[in-house]
Amino acid sequence: MKIGLYYGSSTCYTEMSAEKIQAHFSENCLELHNIKDVGFSHIEDYPVLILGISTWDYGELQEDWQALWDNLDALDLENKTIAIFGQGDQLGYSEWFVDAIGILFEKLAPSGADFIGFWPNQGYEFDASKALTEDQSLFFGLPLDDENQYDLSDERIAQWCDQLKAELKQLSA
Repeated sequence: MKIGLYYGSSTCYTEMSAEKIQAHFSENCLELHNIKDVGFSHIEDYPVLILGISTWDYGELQEDWQALWDNLDALDLENKTIAIFGQGDQLGYSEWFVDAIGILFEKLAPSGADFIGFWPNQGYEFDASKALTEDQSLFFGLPLDDENQYDLSDERIAQWCDQLKAELKQLSA
């Protein structure tokens, strides 16, 4: 199964996370795409998508995502499987921690796609986030904070990738 990982990265943290995620999948299974270079070209060709987005300042989208935001409406994502990960700063921007994950999820939720990769909110210190489910127990994707918890990112990525593989296996059974 081919997986397309599309990400935007201003400071390379999201790009480095995307490369780490790619390393957890078999060779030629997951293809990386920097949306600054390719936009959303060929995104509809993949049955499974992993989307990487970071949150800037006071809950704002990363600039490459912001520039292409309206293009998301034209994509046919029905019956696609989507997982989201994102970077945020839980101490410096505690009231907006990984808001972009939630904003992206809300944008794509009506598309008819299936979402996987929800992640527990334990182990983080923040005041508020748009990336949390209604009961506040899960994030809509994997939150990473390479600013304050860099030492936890590799383990979180590894666990999340194992979770994605298990969820994908369940969906294909």
